[in-house]
Amino acid sequence: MEAGTVKQRIGVPREIFPLEKRVATVPEVVEKLIKLGFSVVVESGAGEGANVSDDAYRAAGAEVVNGAAALWAGSDIVFKVRPPSTEEVAQMREGSALIGFVWPAQNPALMDQLAGKKATVLAIDCLPRTLSRAQKMDALTSTAGVSGYRAVIEAANAFGRFFNGQITAAGKVPPAKVFIAGAGVAGLAAIGTAASLGAIVRANDTRAEVADQVVSLGGEFVKVDYEEEGSGGGGYAKVMSEGFQAAQREMYAKQAREVDIIITTALIPGKPAPKLITAEMVQSMKPGSVIVDMAAEQGGNCELTVPGEAVVRHGVTIIGYTDLASRLSKQSSTLYATNLLRLTEELCKAKDGVINVNMEDDAIRGLTVVKDGAITWPAPPLKQAAAPAPKPVAAPVAEKKGGHGHGASAPMPAKTLAIIFAVAALAFWFMGAYAPSAFLGHLTVFVLACFIGYMVVWNVTPALHTPLMSVTNAISSIIAIGALVQIAPPEVAGVSRPDVLIRWLAFAGIVLTAVNMFGGFAVTRRMLAMFRK
Repeated sequence: MEAGTVKQRIGVPREIFPLEKRVATVPEVVEKLIKLGFSVVVESGAGEGANVSDDAYRAAGAEVVNGAAALWAGSDIVFKVRPPSTEEVAQMREGSALIGFVWPAQNPALMDQLAGKKATVLAIDCLPRTLSRAQKMDALTSTAGVSGYRAVIEAANAFGRFFNGQITAAGKVPPAKVFIAGAGVAGLAAIGTAASLGAIVRANDTRAEVADQVVSLGGEFVKVDYEEEGSGGGGYAKVMSEGFQAAQREMYAKQAREVDIIITTALIPGKPAPKLITAEMVQSMKPGSVIVDMAAEQGGNCELTVPGEAVVRHGVTIIGYTDLASRLSKQSSTLYATNLLRLTEELCKAKDGVINVNMEDDAIRGLTVVKDGAITWPAPPLKQAAAPAPKPVAAPVAEKKGGHGHGASAPMPAKTLAIIFAVAALAFWFMGAYAPSAFLGHLTVFVLACFIGYMVVWNVTPALHTPLMSVTNAISSIIAIGALVQIAPPEVAGVSRPDVLIRWLAFAGIVLTAVNMFGGFAVTRRMLAMFRK
């Protein structure tokens, strides 16, 4: 698309895909797009499903037009959620740009039609997710997080009991047991939500590196008794071997007999959803159990899933909704609109209302599937960073006779230890014999304070060291009492009052100590707040 001097118009049409309630931008983001130099036009009713009125868009500075044809024909850039239909592409202005979900591998005919319009298409689903700077534009992660949360809510709605265990006068209610297959973004969101509701949460993933993330969210990682690496690159899992799949099915069958709720999230890009839950597993589940199949739109992870519906099979409710993110349309739209805003900021760094599709930028190149009518998908592999030079191997430390090395970890010889204790004992005897009694009292308090302080800090979790230090720092400000005594000393016969300089120094000490005290407690409160839910 040729960049002109006139600022470009961003068009936001109403989504026509069945059950889709999301919208590609929200009023809060419209204001920021206008500050980047763009004008924004929204189709009337585009935000109704997300509880956003036309008046809200007008108040943010957008123009609202009636009819999709006028919007598509008059927009330089179109923001979309779902891939456009054949009818929508036919309404596009030639040479315009499209930004949204496209799924080029699954929609080759759509790609050809867009190329025929000489369009420039940026598919948000093709973002190179391994780039750290691309995280702010990662709409797949935003959508998956919302879907994972909603999956637990749907499961709780269909489940006939509490999630958390309770003991009441009417009897004891055991906590629900939830098993989550797949610990990607959606799975982790589901784990955190189910655990926060009080359920016993178990999870599994082919990628062993996510085990720590599962545990950190309150779940238990269930390992398959088969050793195989499951990372497929780009943050996705790969297709596993038949041996691994057999061991995995055995583990799933055991979990199906034990748990109350199963949530499946397993997807592999460009391939049908793997079948993880068989009809026999469903039949083995307890009556009243629930399965939420988040992969229903790609065929489902359960053999009995009906995409778009909730059905009951063998007494088990199987939820195959394909619009989980759309069931939280307001939240999903806000997150998605923010992702597109961050992408627009990368495309319009000059803030002049004109996008520049820089094919030298790894993130933009990965997103661009059609450029000025030429299909550029798939993008070439990202350049791998050069591996760091290996560190030289240190020569082994020679061992002394008797098995002890020369390193710092070697135990101190008994003779040296005896000499140190003897010298210390002599020093203490000398102080006891000649030092004033007041000095001995202060020394005793000092030694005990050092010992107690050391033990207190040593036995505290490292994560709490900063709040602990800030509290002790505040408490140590008891020196303010000494400064107060210097400003207003008690009347003692024969003792002269301090001069003006000492009083001013004492005043400065009180001011600094007050900052130390209040600052210490303020830091403590902020640090401890990070550990609270």
